[in-house]
Amino acid sequence: MSNLNIIQGAYEAFAKGDVPSVLGIMDGNIVWKEADGFPLAGTYNGPQGVLEGVFMRLGPLWEGFAVTPHELIDGGDTIVALGQYSGKALATGKSLLVDFAHIWKFQDGKVIGFVQYVDTLIAQQSLTA
Repeated sequence: MSNLNIIQGAYEAFAKGDVPSVLGIMDGNIVWKEADGFPLAGTYNGPQGVLEGVFMRLGPLWEGFAVTPHELIDGGDTIVALGQYSGKALATGKSLLVDFAHIWKFQDGKVIGFVQYVDTLIAQQSLTA
């Protein structure tokens, strides 16, 4: 299975709520970086760090949070995903719709690095009155 196929499958799994499958593509030492200024900003290490620092914290922020890739660019050991986040902020009822870029780094068939790029102002505005 190619790295591109692995990432396609991960987005499909996330959309179905299959978080264990998403965590399963990660190397034990993955370094996951959420953009500065994003509500979940920071660097998370290992699948457990990603689970606790990112995935478990999305639900309390946005109802129906979705990650929809529109384009995947195959660079071999680097896969770039371009798409949109959407959802409805629980605290404000405001809708979220913002473009993202994700950079996925692979080694030996496992994701060793992830970097998120997103307009953090739009994300923050959905959460504030």
